[in-house]
Amino acid sequence: MDFSLSDEQKAWQRKAREFSENEIRPLSVARDQIEGPFDPWHWDLIEKGSKLGLRTMAVPKAYGGPETDFVTQSLVMMELAKGDSAMSKAFSQNWKWSHLIAHACTEDQKERFLKPFLADHRYLMGRGITEPNAGSDNRLPPKEDPKAGFKLRAERDGDDWILNGEKCFIANGSVGSLFFVDARTDPSVNISQGGTLFLVPKETPGFRVGKLFNKSGWRFYQNAELFFENARVPHANVVGEVAGGSTKTGDGDVTGGDLFGDLELASNAVGVCDDACGLAMSYACSQNKAGKPLIDHQIVQVRLGEMHMLTEALRSFTLRVAWEHDQGHRSASGVLMVNFSSDVILRVTKLNMEIHGAEGCFMNARVEKLVRDAEIWPHLAADTVLRMKAVSKLKRPDTSNA
Repeated sequence: MDFSLSDEQKAWQRKAREFSENEIRPLSVARDQIEGPFDPWHWDLIEKGSKLGLRTMAVPKAYGGPETDFVTQSLVMMELAKGDSAMSKAFSQNWKWSHLIAHACTEDQKERFLKPFLADHRYLMGRGITEPNAGSDNRLPPKEDPKAGFKLRAERDGDDWILNGEKCFIANGSVGSLFFVDARTDPSVNISQGGTLFLVPKETPGFRVGKLFNKSGWRFYQNAELFFENARVPHANVVGEVAGGSTKTGDGDVTGGDLFGDLELASNAVGVCDDACGLAMSYACSQNKAGKPLIDHQIVQVRLGEMHMLTEALRSFTLRVAWEHDQGHRSASGVLMVNFSSDVILRVTKLNMEIHGAEGCFMNARVEKLVRDAEIWPHLAADTVLRMKAVSKLKRPDTSNA
């Protein structure tokens, strides 16, 4: 198999690297230290990246976008995350829902929502799934329990649907222009059978943003509450079929977002690990302890070796899955990849802090920031335990002739 990069992939990688080094990294630590929760956001940065195509790079060519492949998207996320993990996520969040619009929406919906998305550098998207009492079970809901999962209700009223309920921790919640909102149109069955997905623009009557969440990590990335109080959404904004089970698309189809979401998190983790490896190597080569360079100490060499080994293993795993996606292969390897990325990013950022010693804990804000960002991984896209349950989707070996 040939995994060499094309000229186009190299060009996107180079563009992302330059933007990350010149625009993102200089802002990263300073904005992370703003008390917030909203103030760490930086619209000028989003606009600069958007003008380079970093906001819209997943939109198909047929609708005016560059239609980059998954390997390219993975490479770009890695480069952006080396500058700042949360800022990378602010861009890539839009690719996830660009895929959804392109593959699951009607031509009318594409016309109404893709055009303004492409035209406005501040047009961001998010998805409203999580609720105060429904989080991880949205990803793998018990099929026999109609009470599991999101509770937001949608009731038909002529040509409209009336939505009532709330969502929380929603990505781009305070800055988004369009949200994909999961609601129950049939509460008597589980969400895989009674869930419906709606397109909800921010100006929808009865829809408002609640509080913003101030987080320990990913502080640039905005998460907020969304409230629906008799919010009126036209039937024309239903994605797919009514009660078609909006979560069904998460079982392996690109339109569900889970497949891309796993790749997104793993790619982002590679960028953070690259940053940690660079910081650790630079520190080890510039400091002296016990009368010799820090890098000459065996324990430091072992830690550096482990950091680089794990980072390269994760990079290879991630790019292989991205390549498989581009070939049309859909398997459960993505969920294994994202769980591996959680283990790797936690370990690598911790080793980086250990190499920095007291400076990593008390004086080097970037070293400490990477650890805080990494702590988010076990709680993303459900959690590590529930994600691992998805291995049930792996094909079991045929033992009938054994």
